[in-house]
Amino acid sequence: MTTRQRKHSKLRWLILPLGSLAVMGYFAYHSFNGDYGIWSRERMEREAITLEKELARLKGERQALAARAQLLRPESLDPDMIDERARDKLNLALSDELVISVAAVQQTLQH
Repeated sequence: MTTRQRKHSKLRWLILPLGSLAVMGYFAYHSFNGDYGIWSRERMEREAITLEKELARLKGERQALAARAQLLRPESLDPDMIDERARDKLNLALSDELVISVAAVQQTLQH
């Protein structure tokens, strides 16, 4: 029976440090370039500003629509306003009324 003797490679001692260095490099790279990295923070802040502006615009639009919907409640309906809107939408006028088309006036003023 003989015993085998192996020669220890110097590369064997480098496996753990090189593997650790590779893992640290991976995490370091993604801490800057990843979806939530340092450089992505600026992009997300710009996007947040854009979304806040859009939110403010949509809130204003919603308030305007809510105000118009409030006018449609039975207790707040104005008969003159209803008559005016109905005539405008149906393109109707009484025989003793004078109708001035705003589009025609604007066209006349441009020439």
